[in-house]
Amino acid sequence: MPGVLKLWETCPSGLDPRVDAFLSSLSVDTRLLEVDLAGSAAHAAMLGEAGIVSKSTSEALTETLAAMLSEARSGSLSPDAGSEDVHSFIEQELTRRLGDAGKSVHAGRSRNDQVALDMRLYLRGAFAEAGAGVLDVIGALCDLASAHVETYMPSYTHLRRAQPSTLAFHLLAWCAALERDYGRFADAARRADECPLGSAAVAGSGLPLDREAVSAALGFSRPSRNAMDATADRDACVEYAAAASTLLMHLSRYCEEIILWSSAEFGFMDIGDECSTGSSIMPQKRNPDVAELIRGKSGRVFGSLVSLLTMQKGLPLGYDRDMQEDKAAVFDLRDTLSGVLPAFCALVEALRPKPAAMAAALETGFAEATDLAELLVARGAPFRDGYAATKAAVAAASAKGTSLASLSDAELARASDAFAKAGISAAELAGHLSPAACVARRSLVGGPAPARVVQEIARLRLFASSVIQARG
Repeated sequence: MPGVLKLWETCPSGLDPRVDAFLSSLSVDTRLLEVDLAGSAAHAAMLGEAGIVSKSTSEALTETLAAMLSEARSGSLSPDAGSEDVHSFIEQELTRRLGDAGKSVHAGRSRNDQVALDMRLYLRGAFAEAGAGVLDVIGALCDLASAHVETYMPSYTHLRRAQPSTLAFHLLAWCAALERDYGRFADAARRADECPLGSAAVAGSGLPLDREAVSAALGFSRPSRNAMDATADRDACVEYAAAASTLLMHLSRYCEEIILWSSAEFGFMDIGDECSTGSSIMPQKRNPDVAELIRGKSGRVFGSLVSLLTMQKGLPLGYDRDMQEDKAAVFDLRDTLSGVLPAFCALVEALRPKPAAMAAALETGFAEATDLAELLVARGAPFRDGYAATKAAVAAASAKGTSLASLSDAELARASDAFAKAGISAAELAGHLSPAACVARRSLVGGPAPARVVQEIARLRLFASSVIQARG
């Protein structure tokens, strides 16, 4: 608002215009308009109840702030370009509409606790939105897994074929990490659930503020414990960024697997045309752009976390202007997650697994070798003897160009006398070493046996539905 003094100015000389432009945060914190209006309304109502301002002034403030909030939501109210920040705009607009009564709204508070409150209110929505997005991804993965409980494929270590597994089990490995990601957002939201308003600049206010009433009115579980910490604290921003970074790290890994699996070299699945793009010059190609872009977004999210940590690492308590940089990082994080999570859901829904190609990958590489070694252990052989005997059998099968289950009794005997000692014949290996048998035996908690996988899918669905019900 041109010609209006900053909230902190006492003389009209003003700042160098270059400094004025540099200090302004309005281009970023306009996004806080609605939460600032809500916080200001709760503060104004408390001022009247506490007798700090008259009832008539309090009512005029709350009614005008409610009207401004309605206008902001409809898009008819936006900050004036001449304001220093969104907080200044609101107070100046109140004063324009109410005169001296508008000047009363700032009693007992500072922009320090005001912006701390706004960020808590904003993050409340951001945490909930991220959590809901993660649950959507888990739901999409459970839908795909349900159709592939007995779609056999190799599991991998060091990107080398390891043991028989299923596509459903692999997808549930993704879900296990995503469930922890949900927990990180939820845990951080609980820690952020305290109201800093009333902390004022750094040491609270001498006015008889009712901090508990304001906290309750704004839906917080409690007021903040220490005024100095409350105004200097941006842990909630860091935790949001940390949870987002861990989530993107996970999604980036899964996207890398999707990219590999959908390549001609693996051939385990295709990505539907609705979630892949063509080449501008090569008409035969479809590219996994969604997966690649999600993988690329991880660097952007990690950068926001590093920015927030670096911003605070050398700051003395309480508030320092460096902390103005928190908003751009948090806003960008929320924007990124709001794009990434629905896009990953769409990507999962567009996957077209190829069970035959996955099963064919188990025909070479001896993924069943551990099961043969464990059969020897089950028949009384020490594990290291069983390991050595199986290794010799693998060498024999490799030289013959066949599978372990195709070795004859004589070939097993030449590989190691451990097989005869354990009473293992070639005839029983075909059934024992089939992918289905290998997977079915792994029925311990956390294993890939179909019955266990079905139980885990049901548990994940129940977890997601219970969270949704609890939120109302």
